[in-house]
Amino acid sequence: MAAKPLVIITRKLPEAVETRMRELFDARLNDDDTPMTRARLMEAVATADVLVPTITDRIDAALIGSAGPRLKLIANFGAGVDNIDVKAATDKGIAVTNTPGVLTEDTADMTMALILAVPRRLVEGVAAMEDGEFKGWAPSWMLGHRLQGKRLGIVGMGRIGQAVAKRAQAFGLQIHYHNRKRAAPQIEQELEATWWESLDQMLARMDIVSVNCPHTPATFHLLSARRLKLMKPSAYIVNTARGEVIDENCLAQMLEQGQLSGAGLDVFENEPAVNPKLLKARNVVLLPHMGSATVEGRIDMGEKVIVNIRSFVDGHKPPDRVIPAML
Repeated sequence: MAAKPLVIITRKLPEAVETRMRELFDARLNDDDTPMTRARLMEAVATADVLVPTITDRIDAALIGSAGPRLKLIANFGAGVDNIDVKAATDKGIAVTNTPGVLTEDTADMTMALILAVPRRLVEGVAAMEDGEFKGWAPSWMLGHRLQGKRLGIVGMGRIGQAVAKRAQAFGLQIHYHNRKRAAPQIEQELEATWWESLDQMLARMDIVSVNCPHTPATFHLLSARRLKLMKPSAYIVNTARGEVIDENCLAQMLEQGQLSGAGLDVFENEPAVNPKLLKARNVVLLPHMGSATVEGRIDMGEKVIVNIRSFVDGHKPPDRVIPAML
């Protein structure tokens, strides 16, 4: 690989990150931040030594198959890699890296914000103020539900799930979780968390469910129509992970019919499209995929990408390499 590898970046990144990339690499930036078309992505993988895509770029097997011999690293600007066919890349001798860990606290903060906002009807309250509905305090108006003592079921007890649990503890929520593997006893003890081997059994007993697992083939529609219907009509659901984990059509229908009390969603199954039923619902808080959107988080992501590229160029194993067995 050349002393200064050609690094093509698909979207506009924080200025500090782009400046550092220009110093270290032959970096091609995307100044107008227009998402790359399929044709431009094909041109990029045909000529680059390193591609830096984001979670909205679809790097599938066909695109990887068209890559030129120079492309040896796909350094994803994002923790999730569901936008990349990692196996196809690995089979072609292309390494894939991501940016784990740096978004944990930001995403957990946003998850907790939604856990607060939905049962306490914060967005409905804002709308009432804006619409001139507030006529003074009344004992039976805009009643929500208390968090203390409620059961929170966390789907996916990784870094973010654990960070959510720590925040939820401070609000007096009882912590329950479902994970592929049971957490270490020390973690369970610290979080006072109850493990459910059966996701079905946990969902049926929770007051609030928080989705914090990655999107993989195994978790697509993990919360299927059948599983959603196991939840109590008084329950709430929050998703700051990936929209594909939930059957969104069924969720929207259940909310419309009062089979669930509310939802807080930062991600959607067909982003940027959002189910019209969700947009109309009063008992839903919708956010534009901003769970990790902090200045500090984006800069930390960029620094991770740079470290991964530099390690790879120097002939070392990148610290955040993703291999198919991990998914």
